[in-house]
Amino acid sequence: MRERSNTCCFTGHRDISAVTFHQLAERVEPLLMRLIDNGYEYFACGGALGFDTFAASYISSLKMRGFPVKLVLMLPCRDQAAKWNAVDKQVYANLLGRADEIIYISESYYTGCMQKRNRALVDASSACICYLTSAGGSGTRQTVEYAQKKGLALVNVARDSFF
Repeated sequence: MRERSNTCCFTGHRDISAVTFHQLAERVEPLLMRLIDNGYEYFACGGALGFDTFAASYISSLKMRGFPVKLVLMLPCRDQAAKWNAVDKQVYANLLGRADEIIYISESYYTGCMQKRNRALVDASSACICYLTSAGGSGTRQTVEYAQKKGLALVNVARDSFF
């Protein structure tokens, strides 16, 4: 059963072009193995392009390799991918098909639904793996600050640092 104590969320920038999938995997996998060894089973992603897509794909790959993990997609709205290109829509559809649980914050997009999704990810988790490279007022920065305020165990794989 999914509980806050066995759930880790991911948050990160949409632009992760500075690193490859392989580099991110090398940073994330040891953290995931430690979390799994400590009873984490549910891994929640927001479904956005970039780091969210990487994280969801990686959790899905761990599932296929036989690890006891479940992919939770916590999405801001049902039409999140409406303006995405065809390739990104296909990747998104594939992830939806591999998710163990899908939660929609809203039926359709409205101003603030992304922030509400980000807070829901944090509120459902006790740990967070983030990819945060800049100090600006991005949604990722706001989510990390909220996770800190809520006392989540937090690791930034962009800088290999613990908060």
